[in-house]
Amino acid sequence: MRIILIGAPGTGKGTQGIFISERYNVPKISTGDMLREEVYLKTKIGLIIKNIIAQGQLVPNKIVCNLIKKRIQKKDCINGFLLDGFPRTIKQAIYLSNINFKIDYILEFIVPFHTILERISGRRVHTDSGRIYHIKFKPPKIQNKDDITGELLTIREDDKIESIKTRLEEYKKIHDPLINYYINLHKIGHIKFFQIDGTNSVSLIHKKIEKILNK
Repeated sequence: MRIILIGAPGTGKGTQGIFISERYNVPKISTGDMLREEVYLKTKIGLIIKNIIAQGQLVPNKIVCNLIKKRIQKKDCINGFLLDGFPRTIKQAIYLSNINFKIDYILEFIVPFHTILERISGRRVHTDSGRIYHIKFKPPKIQNKDDITGELLTIREDDKIESIKTRLEEYKKIHDPLINYYINLHKIGHIKFFQIDGTNSVSLIHKKIEKILNK
């Protein structure tokens, strides 16, 4: 079972990706997580990525594709995998096809941009552990402090409002061509393509996904 999750930042791909990974026993591969890990480790490529993200720009295809290729060739991906945040462009989609990894399902999450802005700008993170909070939907017990360590929470550079707006504008430019590419593959029977309303409750979305993947 090889699955791709598509959607703008803040549409719930990460949450649903965890559910799918655990429910169907396939590794969840998040380009965002991989990029942040490079930044956290302060690798040479991580420093480049940090500057790009801080400007609200998308990380170049070459960097992302190389990281993805290495990851999906690992042993735990033999029986399938879940890609969260990749591909984002036509070039990345074609790249994935060219390295002969057949995709079974495309799940696109749809959420209005004003809702996305509220979701992302309210995120707060405990840097060392990766624990994520939200000032409205999942607030910490003590304002702006991690529940376990009591340390101050931070806002990721790419979660700041101006950065989010820039990312969403970039996403608009690349979204339609990518979706049309996969819709065309769906029409000729190469993949199964589904759109999911990301504003529904988490449990309702779980049921929708199970209905799709259990067919």
